[in-house]
Amino acid sequence: MADRFFPNEMPNFVAESTVSRGTSTDSLTNLLSLSYKTLSDQLKTAAFALKETVVRETWGLSGKRVQDYTVYTGALGTAYLVFKAYQVTKNLNDLNLCSDIVKACDSASKDSGRVTFICGRAGVYALGAVIAKHSGDTSLQDRYLAKFKEHIGKDTISTVHMRAVVDEIIKSGSRLAGKGRCPLMYEWHGKKYWGAAHGLTGIMNVLMDMELKPDEVENVKGTLRYMIKNRFPSGNYRSSEGSESDRLVHWCHGAPGVTLTLVKAAEVFGDKDFLQAALDAGEVVWKRGLLKRVGICHGISGNTYVFLSLYRLTGNAEYLYRAKAFASFLSVRAEKLISEGKMHGGDRPYSLFEGIGGMACLFLDMVEPSQARFPAYEI
Repeated sequence: MADRFFPNEMPNFVAESTVSRGTSTDSLTNLLSLSYKTLSDQLKTAAFALKETVVRETWGLSGKRVQDYTVYTGALGTAYLVFKAYQVTKNLNDLNLCSDIVKACDSASKDSGRVTFICGRAGVYALGAVIAKHSGDTSLQDRYLAKFKEHIGKDTISTVHMRAVVDEIIKSGSRLAGKGRCPLMYEWHGKKYWGAAHGLTGIMNVLMDMELKPDEVENVKGTLRYMIKNRFPSGNYRSSEGSESDRLVHWCHGAPGVTLTLVKAAEVFGDKDFLQAALDAGEVVWKRGLLKRVGICHGISGNTYVFLSLYRLTGNAEYLYRAKAFASFLSVRAEKLISEGKMHGGDRPYSLFEGIGGMACLFLDMVEPSQARFPAYEI
């Protein structure tokens, strides 16, 4: 199965999609012609139906027993989706359900040594504290916050602790970079990854949230400029240092994740070069990002967030149209294409980062596009 539906340039989404697929043409064209308010209402309705499916498959049919508790592929991702639905509807049933799932995830994660938000216990306690606050349960909120600090370490969120972490990140990156052309470099499982999930892009994204010294700012800028200079001739970004495979156009590897970080760099540093690089990377996503996958980590749902981010940065309605186009394609065709085996529904098909849980999350974010953020990455 080819990696994407439309490998060629897409100057006109409707024309390309009509010619390439030949099915559901009228439905897709009609959605694209709707006012944004009407489209977002339809996507919201679709999101609620998807949410019910996700809850049933990941929570109801499991006997409310949690094996995978993570945000990435587990029950906590379901809780995240249900909480987003609550934010849209203010339905207390959603809030209560979310609280129940988090409590089950808390129990299931008690022996875990993982500490991250996406794949560890920090996600359980952080989301739990937010839900408890919305529920008005201050004692439960305090309990989750205490467990967050207890698990991660003393004074986890203090500036002193963050400074120590930044020092270590910079020192480690400088050491591995050595006298190379890139100021900072990191290695994971034997590879020097560039991507947002576990590479240079994601690390630079985190560093831009910290208070940096002038030389550290230059290191971050220099690392991003190194990546821009050494991107593929197509405009896409390498999955790892030295890779010559210009294939992946995902959040985890390739232009989509890099675009989100370059948007942030343009906002933080006010640098026109980063703005232009973000726009260029966004073009790669538009031309090559309609993948045969549904998820937000490596699929159309995640790539749609690129256009929402560019819309928020520039105010250019063209990016909102592109988000509308990708979301409309998912709404009309994803479930049918998955059932026909023409689209990959994800190894964990109901999960937030790989499956239709992420698609539902995207549809809910389309309700207020200026407020949309890629889950657990954009702040």
